Amino acid sequence: MSKFKKKKSGDLPAISTASLPDIVFMLLFFFMVATVMRENTLMIENELPYADQVEKLQKKDLVMYIYAGKPSARYQKQFGTEARIQLNDKFADVSDIKQFIIEERGSKREELKNKLTTSLKVDGDTNMGLVTDIKYELRRAEAYRINYTTKNGDASQNLE
Repeated sequence: MSKFKKKKSGDLPAISTASLPDIVFMLLFFFMVATVMRENTLMIENELPYADQVEKLQKKDLVMYIYAGKPSARYQKQFGTEARIQLNDKFADVSDIKQFIIEERGSKREELKNKLTTSLKVDGDTNMGLVTDIKYELRRAEAYRINYTTKNGDASQNLE
């Protein structure tokens, strides 16, 4: 029989780094695909009211957002504390809503234009007169599909 020699030194073999670039690129690709870019920078305070009868929108790419509320602290010196309308990344007047709807419709394919929904993200402390003016302009622009964005919860929380 032969004798087997045992190594006395406990040296570990070097770790192969050949697959490291593959792992790095796989992680990079994952985060590029999974990351959602913010579409709009919110320039107003937007504490949404609560509602107990809510439905989730299925196709968010067919939604146009109109924000309403008082400007955030960063913009109050320039725009005051009165409730304002925000369309995309700028403050706007009620009269600008019709043009906004026309531009949004123009950016969509023809078969999707009649499926567009206008979502109103209105702060809970906003005057209802501003909301009524917005709805009137939406009617003038023939945007009849309107959605109110709310938080899911008991509607009596709005009174507090």
